[in-house]
Amino acid sequence: MTLIPRRCFAALSSLVVVVAVAIPATPAASSSVRPAGAQKVISEYLSAHPGGVVINDNEISYDGGRFIVTLTRPAHTRAAVADCPLGWFCFYDRTGYGYPRGRLSDCGRQNLATWGWQLRVESAHYNLSSGSVAFLYSGSRLFSVGAAARALGDVAPYRNWATHVDRYC
Repeated sequence: MTLIPRRCFAALSSLVVVVAVAIPATPAASSSVRPAGAQKVISEYLSAHPGGVVINDNEISYDGGRFIVTLTRPAHTRAAVADCPLGWFCFYDRTGYGYPRGRLSDCGRQNLATWGWQLRVESAHYNLSSGSVAFLYSGSRLFSVGAAARALGDVAPYRNWATHVDRYC
């Protein structure tokens, strides 16, 4: 058995690290691996809010796609900008459209507790061509967004009060 001197071993291990960093991942390998930390974030969210189905590295679906949670701001979007996808109304866990973001599109009254989103809305965006949605606390109207006034970057003084939404189509 040949022993490698320590200083040679250190140099050799540094070379291996440099070579590993310099070799790009193949497209097939990079598309199948979740970004660092994504699995942990998804697991923690599902642990706190069970019943969801993972759609991708950043989204969880509930009730067959009726409610979608996006955990972190997608890389292609700008911070502090309302970015609700077309055909949905969204509510954000932080002011200035900060993530996580929940989104719905159904008409009528819905209980946000169904998805663990009661008492946590701080901003909202409506991205449908008509109608509006009222955010409610136990039946009392707090604020609304709709086709005429699409976004509220800060729902103060009603931050973290909404328990229900009622969409008028």
